[in-house]
Order: sequence, then C-alpha cells, then structure tokens
Amino acid sequence: MPKLRSAAAVCTTLSALAATSILSGPSVAESFSTAPCALHRTDAHHSEGADTWNPDYARPTGTFDAVLIYLSFPDATPRTTPAQLTADHFPATSRYYAQASYGRFTLRPHALNHWLRMPKPSTAYAMKRDWSAESRATYLQDAFATADPQVDFSRYQVVYFVADPDAPGVDSDATKVVNLDTPVHVDGTDVRRVVTVFEKHPPDRLVLAHETGHVFDLPDLYHRPVDGKGDWDTYVGDWDLMGSQFGLSPDFFAWHKWKLGWLDPRQVVCVRGAGPTRLSLEPLEAGPGVPVRGTAGAPAFGLGHGVKLAVVRTGPDSALAFEVRVAAGNDRAGCREGVLVYRIGSGAESGAGPVEVVDAHPHTAACWENSVYPPLADAPVALGESFTVPGEGVKVEVEGRTVAGEWTVKITPGVRD
Repeated sequence: MPKLRSAAAVCTTLSALAATSILSGPSVAESFSTAPCALHRTDAHHSEGADTWNPDYARPTGTFDAVLIYLSFPDATPRTTPAQLTADHFPATSRYYAQASYGRFTLRPHALNHWLRMPKPSTAYAMKRDWSAESRATYLQDAFATADPQVDFSRYQVVYFVADPDAPGVDSDATKVVNLDTPVHVDGTDVRRVVTVFEKHPPDRLVLAHETGHVFDLPDLYHRPVDGKGDWDTYVGDWDLMGSQFGLSPDFFAWHKWKLGWLDPRQVVCVRGAGPTRLSLEPLEAGPGVPVRGTAGAPAFGLGHGVKLAVVRTGPDSALAFEVRVAAGNDRAGCREGVLVYRIGSGAESGAGPVEVVDAHPHTAACWENSVYPPLADAPVALGESFTVPGEGVKVEVEGRTVAGEWTVKITPGVRD
C-alpha cells in the first residue's frame, strides 16, 4: 500500500492542527434544507445552521467503517487486551447510532487485535485536556507512522487511536476529536479528523458516541466554567449526548437529527404566523422496533415516519424547537416525559451555548439521585399543561395523546401574557 508521507511533511501538517477548530466557512456548501425555519449555517465552529451541510464533514448516512488502533508505550505493559477495550465501546456505540438515526446510519467497527508500540514513552506526549498543538502533533505524527504499515486508512471513514489506559502519561481528559487544518494524506486518502481515545477501563458511558458526534459536525452543548469548578450541564442538562454522555435522556435533539439527515423534510413543521397551529408530534425516540406508550398504556409500534420537530423562527440566526421526549429507545432511563422546548442559535460557537433547554418548571427539579442537572430534569411541558416561553411570546399547549402514541400539541406565536 502507499506509505505515509515523510515525517517532516507530516510534522508540518500536524503543527497547524487545533483540537477545537478547523478552517470554517468553506467557499462551497452543500444545499441541505430550504425550509423557512432552517437557520443559516454561519462561520461558528460546529454551527447549528441547517440550511447547508459543511462539506468538510461526512454526513452520517448509510454505513461507515471505523478502525480502532491500539497504541502502547515503552514505559508501560498493557494490563488490558484490545478485545476488552473494543468491548468497552462496541456494540454500544453502534447501537446508539442505529437507534438515534432510525436505522439510517450504521457505524461498523474494525478493531486491531494487538497493540502497536509507540516510539516514545507515554509521558513524553504531555497529554492533558487542553493539550498543546505541538505535543498533540507529535503524538499524531508517531501514531500515523506506527500504524501505517499495518492499517490501510483508505478503507475507513472514522479513525480511533486508542491509547493504553494504564500507561502513566495517559490522561482521560485528553479524549477528543482532533480537527486538522490540512488533512493527513495517507494510503491515497485524506484523513481530516481523528478521535484520540485515552479513556480508562471501563470508560465513561457513551463517551465514544459523544466524540463521534463531533466527527459529524455536532457541537459541544455543555457549559465549561471559566475556573472549571462550576456546573457543566446548565445549558441542556440530560437532554442530548453532546451535552453529557451521562444524561438520562441522551438521544440527539430532533434539530440535530434534522441537521444530520435522519429526518425527512415532512417530519419538520415550520410554525409561521400569529395564529395557533395544531399538530401531532410523535416521540423523538419512536422508530423501527422501539415501542412507545399510547393512551391505552400498552406499547404501540409503527411510529417513525410522522412529524418529530416543530420550529418557530425567532430571529435571523435563532429559533425555538419543540419535540416530544419519552422514556424509550436511547432515552429509556428518562426522568420526565413531555414536550421539550429549546432555543437554537446558529451563530454560537461549540461550547458557547448554541442550544439551551427552556425550563417549563423553573421552580422545581427532579431525579436528584441520577440526573446530571436536576433543575432541567423536569423541563418538558407535560400532558395537560401549557407554557409560554419567556421573552418569546410563544405558547405551547399539550392537549392529549393518541392510542398510537402521538402527542397532540397547539403552538401559538405572538402570545402576550
């Protein structure tokens, strides 16, 4: 197979990388949605705009092949096997994406069954959460050079470099996606981003699924305190994997599923005008093989093709989204059911609050024992309730639920309380 470029060339390429940014705002964008409520994609990193698709990223539809490459170091003898580490992440990660995408996306893992020895001790790479570009470039240069003789990178759409979790220099906080300003050209293909995995064994829940979301242009939805000591989950709480991999309801927001191409245009309703709009929303989680409860209380199957997202445009780069969340599928451990309301801003950077859940019950909290942020655990508007979004004048009324499991909802913009 064609070999990796010279070490000097690779070092030059990788010295320009940054962990949380790539060249944004490409000159040619792929048209995605012409719906009036599809916010314009901006130059913000991982913009929540849904009108075009950033062609620097692969859209996750169909089958993607992912390679897991296991890296050991001269200063440690691995205490786990590659097979054990593969089982830490798969099939859980593939199962998560299969359910989240309603079967439209398959992540197929291919794991090396042996360790590859890196040329330097683990401590030489200075791994940490805010890793310097120079140290990370050195690590990736060595990782590609080490793996290339045994891995044909042209076969894979996703690359995971998995480090020995017991090596002394390995820091689990350094796990993240590395975006390359200039792709690494190896085996006749361009590798634009790599997931560097430094998780302990066993790892954090769904951590690989979260990082893989960045591979598909999804932003971080958590709030990172300036001093690192505050609460990280104030923006979205339990309600999306990109907020927390520990969430009770970690399925992707319907807005993200629309952005990724997992919802058809007819499954998104743009609410326009000042009068009320009545519609039936099927639960976000409902899909092939995932039952949801209807009014009779028994599991109802067959949903998956109805409306899942209602959107009210509130500004040039902002909108309100409405979706039904229930305890099913990826959200089977959910705390509360109902219509979840959230704000979207396409101009906000990843990690700067591009999505914020609106709390319909701001004076109460729920599930203190296991929610990542109890004040938002009871955020949805429950059956029989009504709620007017503060500052927006948009009212949502949850009127009922059908035998099949759909929720009947009335949304009225322009309300003044």
